[in-house]
Amino acid sequence: MELLTKLLRDTLPPLYATEEIEDPIVHCKFFNPTGSGTWLILEFDGKDTLFGFTHILEGELGYSSLSELQSFKGAFHLGIERDLYFQPQRLSQAKQALGLK
Repeated sequence: MELLTKLLRDTLPPLYATEEIEDPIVHCKFFNPTGSGTWLILEFDGKDTLFGFTHILEGELGYSSLSELQSFKGAFHLGIERDLYFQPQRLSQAKQALGLK
């Protein structure tokens, strides 16, 4: 699966563009279909670095590598997927939908 389509690449703000926004917009959601791991993506450097909220065992804001997410293979050799039904929303709303504070 293509994690970042051209539309998403063009839509995502550049790194640091939302750092002054208290409750920024999450533009896409990635997840591990066979284990833990959810990534709520806020920004992209246009090459490989993503910024957003990652929840694996605990949640935190930080950076992720697109190439690492694309190369990951979990159980049954399945990779990270993009939630095709995710609609852009505030970070607080996306976290609440995941049952997080």
